[in-house]
Amino acid sequence: MKFNKISMAFMVAVIAATMSSCHIYKKFDLPKEGIAGEVAEAQKAEYDSTALGNISWEEMFTDPQLQALIQIALDQNANLENARLNVEIANAQLLGAKLNYVPQIAITPNGGTASYGGSKITHDSWSYQLPATATWQIDLFGGLLNGKRQAKAAVMQSEAYRQAVQSQIIASVANCYYTIVMLENQLQVSQETAKLWGESVEAMQALKDAGRFNEVAVVQSKANYNSILASIPQLELNLHKAYNAMSVLMNSTPKHWTVDAASTPTFPEYLKEGVPMSYLAARPDVKAAEQSFAIAYYATNRARSAFYPNIMISAGGGFTNLLGSLITNPGKWFYQLAGQLTLPLFRSQNIANLKAAKAQQKQALNSFEYAVLNASAEVSDALVAYTNYKERSIYLKEQVYNLEKAVEYNNDLLSFGTATYLEVLTAQQMLLSAQMSMLQNDFSVNQSAINLYQSLGGGRN
Repeated sequence: MKFNKISMAFMVAVIAATMSSCHIYKKFDLPKEGIAGEVAEAQKAEYDSTALGNISWEEMFTDPQLQALIQIALDQNANLENARLNVEIANAQLLGAKLNYVPQIAITPNGGTASYGGSKITHDSWSYQLPATATWQIDLFGGLLNGKRQAKAAVMQSEAYRQAVQSQIIASVANCYYTIVMLENQLQVSQETAKLWGESVEAMQALKDAGRFNEVAVVQSKANYNSILASIPQLELNLHKAYNAMSVLMNSTPKHWTVDAASTPTFPEYLKEGVPMSYLAARPDVKAAEQSFAIAYYATNRARSAFYPNIMISAGGGFTNLLGSLITNPGKWFYQLAGQLTLPLFRSQNIANLKAAKAQQKQALNSFEYAVLNASAEVSDALVAYTNYKERSIYLKEQVYNLEKAVEYNNDLLSFGTATYLEVLTAQQMLLSAQMSMLQNDFSVNQSAINLYQSLGGGRN
């Protein structure tokens, strides 16, 4: 008996050592080398509340009208609601994985009787059972443990996806808002310019009547005027489409949305160049890719655990009047206890499953590393775009200022007869083009700031 106990202890030790070498019980960690290693090291950094991706969207977008629209979208957007439901689904699956540790209990009452050769059925011939059974799987080889960890990683992944959807919605609403701001400003400039150019046509006509210009000056000024009038319907159409795009984000029927034409996002200027890896590691899509890698890791562990025995313990008990071939009344209590060990002998399918799981784990690692590289490229593009558009805006504002002066001077000179009508028309056209470019560039500055905020995972909570 003592020998058997020693042998059993030795076998358990051998099994434990084997499991340890296979990492069946080891928790997921990012590899220490390569891109994944850089992310793992960056995750050790202290939380930086001042990082652009970590500031709240209310701090980034201080315009009250924009804040109200973002809040409506977060409350009503269908895509975000589906992402929230995916988190609930993943949590339900995690609960199911945890309940696998709890014994499965079932009650199966039954009864019956029989008649042979026309014999009479009496109440004494009825048999019945009121059994209750409990089945418990002993997780000695990590199958249930890795299943639970896999489900937990799926919850974290779905939460990261929800954060990514939320960040995208915030950025989409902000981009749409500033698109409307740009189009409304362009429309206003075009309408004001059309009014001035209409007055210019009248001035040209008066100068022609006075004999200072011929019909060519009049028709060219009219053509100039018609060109600005023709651009207004296109701007109104683009503005209408922008309103509808905002309505979709708001989960609303098409309507007109009020914006502040002077609104700009608050963007911290301290971020000049380069982005720490810790900022990229905090992005929701990078976190989701990391959890996808973890899910594949635990799937590989589960595939390994399939090579080990499956141990089940079952217990039963109840009340019955059927004892062997006899029916006794009243009935009596009965109890049962059993254990079952299932050892896989033909492991070809298990070997195939393990190979597939390992390959999928490598795929998940590749996808994770690509997500990090893609995040780095997106942040770099947005940062360079913001810097360049900001620099360009300085020159465009100077250009508009100088062209406004040029139009003013040419109109004065025209009235004194020292400037030609072509000089006036050219100055007007250049000013309008510069004004439109400046408004477009202002939008690009705002858009690049929004894109940088989103590329750093902004809008998380």
